[in-house]
Amino acid sequence: MLSKACNYAIRAALYIASHQDGRNYIPIREMSEKLEISFHFLTKILQVLTQNGIMVSFRGPHGGVALAREPKDITVKDIVVAIDGPTLFESCILGLEGCGQSNPCPLHEEWSALRDRLAKMFENMDLETLSKGVQAKDFRIANFLDSE
Repeated sequence: MLSKACNYAIRAALYIASHQDGRNYIPIREMSEKLEISFHFLTKILQVLTQNGIMVSFRGPHGGVALAREPKDITVKDIVVAIDGPTLFESCILGLEGCGQSNPCPLHEEWSALRDRLAKMFENMDLETLSKGVQAKDFRIANFLDSE
């Protein structure tokens, strides 16, 4: 349902929210290694998040990326829309133009209800809450994370 880039963007944002602790910027290379994401692919994803006001970046030896806003002010929906666009929350599951109440596809009723619940769920999931789960409950955001 979400693109690979979107999955990686959410994981990267959670990594930053969970690890920023007084550091101004998190090095992209560090995130790439810890999250097992290609450095170049992650860099492109982070550029999109920066262009959409979710991240800020800084070049140089102490550079990297940071959240542009407080973690409580960034939702999963913000990240999904920045990377994949709003299509997930607006479009027909079958990709049909003009699907709606007056001209529905066979899945319209079920999909529109699920789509609305999904949008609300992603709107209510902020990075602060999710990062607390990563820190306190050892939720994982990579195939493995070594102890830090």
